Amino acid sequence: MILDGKKLAESLREELAAKVSAFTAKHGRAPGLEVILVGEDPASQVYTRNKEKTANELGIRGVLHRLPVDASEETVLALVKKLNADDAVDGILVQLPLPKHIAERKVLELIDPAKDVDGFHPMNAGLLASGLPALVPCTPVGCMHLLALSGVELSGAHAVVVGRSNIVGKPVAQLLLAKNATVTIAHSKTRDLPELCRSADVLVAAVGRPEMIRGDWVKPGAVVIDVGINRVPLEGGEPGKTRLVGDVAYDEAKARAGAITPVPGGVGPMTIACLMQNTLDAATRRIASR
Repeated sequence: MILDGKKLAESLREELAAKVSAFTAKHGRAPGLEVILVGEDPASQVYTRNKEKTANELGIRGVLHRLPVDASEETVLALVKKLNADDAVDGILVQLPLPKHIAERKVLELIDPAKDVDGFHPMNAGLLASGLPALVPCTPVGCMHLLALSGVELSGAHAVVVGRSNIVGKPVAQLLLAKNATVTIAHSKTRDLPELCRSADVLVAAVGRPEMIRGDWVKPGAVVIDVGINRVPLEGGEPGKTRLVGDVAYDEAKARAGAITPVPGGVGPMTIACLMQNTLDAATRRIASR
C-alpha cells in the first residue's frame, strides 16, 4: 500500500476550508497566520510562499513578512513582539533556518505559546510530553494521519523512530506513545540499528541521511513512514541536476513493507495541511480561553 500524502492532504484541506468558513462566519473574522522569512534562502522562499498561498486558499488570512538577510536580531524580536500583541494574529511561524547572527532559540522562545503553530516552543513540547493539549509540530502530526490511513493498529505495536530531533523524532515518539505503541527512539549511533529496525511493526525514518534505511532492514509487512527529504545528484543526468530521495531506500523497502510513504508525495504534502489545522486550532482555543 502506497500512502499517498498528496491525496490525503487535499482531503484535509477540503475539510479545513469548511471549518474555516464556519469559524469566520461565527466570529466575524478569519483565523490569522503570519509567517516571518529572514533572508533569501531559495528553499525557504518556496516553503513560505506555499504556506501563504495555502492559507489564503482556505480562507485563512495569511501574511508573509520578508526581512533582508542582514536584518538585526532586535528587528526580528520586535516583529515577533508586535505579532504576539496583535489580537487578529492566531499563528506565528518563523521560517528556519535563520541567518547565523540571529539566535534561533531566543526568537522561537519569544513566540506566544498559544500562537506557536510550529509547536517548537518549550511550553508546547512540555505539554505534549505530559500528554496535555498542545500545538504539536506539523510533520509528526502528518505522520500520524498517514499511519491512520494505513489502518495499522498502533496499540501494542512496536514503533521504531530513527531520529531524535525536537522537530520530528521526539514529538512523533510522544504521539505514538499516546496511541499506546511501544516506542524505541534510535539514531545514527544506535548499535545494531538494522536489527532494531527489523523488529519494528512501524518504522519512522527521520534521520536526514539519503537512503540510509535499506530494504532488508524492514520487517515484512511493516508500515514505513519516511520523513526524509534529501537532494542527491541525478544519476546519468546533467551536472548539477538533482532528485529527491528519502531516508529509506524506497525501491528496496516497498517490496517488503505492508505500507510505505513515497518521497516526494508522502509526508511532505501533509506538513502544510497540518500547519493550517494548527492555525485554526490556535484561533479556536484563543477565543475559547477568553
